[in-house]
Amino acid sequence: MGLGCFAGEVTVRNILIPILAVVMSAAAQQPDAFEVSFPNSGATAAQADFLAGLAQLHNFEYEDAAAHFRQAVQIDPSFAMALWGEAMTFNHPVWHQQDLNGAREVLTRLRRITAASVRERLYIDSLETLYGEGTLPDRNRRYADAMAALHGRYPEDVDAAAFHALAELGTAPEGRDFTTYMRAAAILEEVFPAHPRHPGVVHYLIHCYDDPVHAPLGIRPARIYANIAPNAGHAQHMTSHIFLALGLWDDTARANENAVAVANRSRAATKRGPRACGHYNFWLQYSYLQQGRVADARRILEGCKREAEAAASVPGGEFELDPDNTSAGSYAQMRANFLIDTQLWEHEAASWAAPLNANPAARFTFDYATALAAIKATSKAAPALVGRVEADRQLIEAQLTGRHPAGVEALARARIGVLTRQLQGLNLAARGQTGDAINLLTTAAREERSMPLEFGPPFVDKPSDELLGELLLDQMKPAEAAAAFRLALERAPGRRLSMEGLARAGHR
Repeated sequence: MGLGCFAGEVTVRNILIPILAVVMSAAAQQPDAFEVSFPNSGATAAQADFLAGLAQLHNFEYEDAAAHFRQAVQIDPSFAMALWGEAMTFNHPVWHQQDLNGAREVLTRLRRITAASVRERLYIDSLETLYGEGTLPDRNRRYADAMAALHGRYPEDVDAAAFHALAELGTAPEGRDFTTYMRAAAILEEVFPAHPRHPGVVHYLIHCYDDPVHAPLGIRPARIYANIAPNAGHAQHMTSHIFLALGLWDDTARANENAVAVANRSRAATKRGPRACGHYNFWLQYSYLQQGRVADARRILEGCKREAEAAASVPGGEFELDPDNTSAGSYAQMRANFLIDTQLWEHEAASWAAPLNANPAARFTFDYATALAAIKATSKAAPALVGRVEADRQLIEAQLTGRHPAGVEALARARIGVLTRQLQGLNLAARGQTGDAINLLTTAAREERSMPLEFGPPFVDKPSDELLGELLLDQMKPAEAAAAFRLALERAPGRRLSMEGLARAGHR
């Protein structure tokens, strides 16, 4: 049953308001306008906030979306779908995050309101599945099935298609599960020709194609998304997932410059200062390093250093694995990338100390970069620093079990194992045991290639194949080095040091 049948489902309340291709940011004929339409039974006066909330929900700007949905309920207290929208903001499926208590509080209020149509009732019932009993993976699977049924009943409802695809993405395990992602992409590709400026459709397509293998399919939605969501920081940043996966560094930098600007404008509106650490700044610094913009990369690093040191009295989170979630984590990651990608091994950044509140994962990254710089600078302190990294690894191994989903912990163990092996291999090379060093780095590279493809800057800070290629070049083995650099570029297309290594090996 399509959109044309919605009006026949009215029960006792208002007639459903047909809002077709309503544009929130500009007139419909403008090329940068985005499409948000969702026939519903709410009051006319509440529609602008509802649609703004829906757009921001698709943009993953969850706080702003919730504020708009709450305002719509203020205008129309019986607006069931506005409460549905607020409840949806507590679920972040791509990030494997869910605030179950917050969602259930909204759901309790929503149960007091009678839905005006079968379609609205199905959307609301899907929340009972999403926030019901059972484990999160089980609820995610049942919710995806519920959205598949809703989408099947209303095939012309583009939001049903978009939320169905997003629900499918929510069933994916940690890491790139191509089967799940391509299944979601197939749902979205069916509606993309008719709705090429719908924020959910283009946004979720980008998530589907967010890896070096499939990124070419994401270029068109990424270009569109950059233009239709200028005031959504996540949207501006999200386009760079495709650009980075293709080695398009100018586009990657521009996208994250825009994202940082949007985020800081939002912070200024609530009288908060700008952020120098965090996800957008991390990606921006990495893109500057790939462009060779060392001064700009250093500026971001120094800003994050100041932020991390100012926050040193705030606990860093003993088991926090995502570096973007703490200032100390961001600082450690940015410093590592700066030293690795500039190869300024004796730069003052190599002697900086980790913040006092650095959690074990951040401290590992910090100590790894310090040890790597010491080996490259032929410092006598290198063996002791490598020993410190091994102690960090053992501490994380001892404390990690059961703190995060199994897939997250497995990836964390794989990463720290590969990085530790890299340092051990380089130590062997420094002692003249080149054959053993090459064997150990070859093992590290093989282990890294067995890890799931991750989006963004390299998950293993110094790609093992790139490191192996550099050692092989030093040993006058250009053909073997070229093969290693090519393998590195398969996981990190366009990466500057791998491209330069390939050129030095006499290959393009």
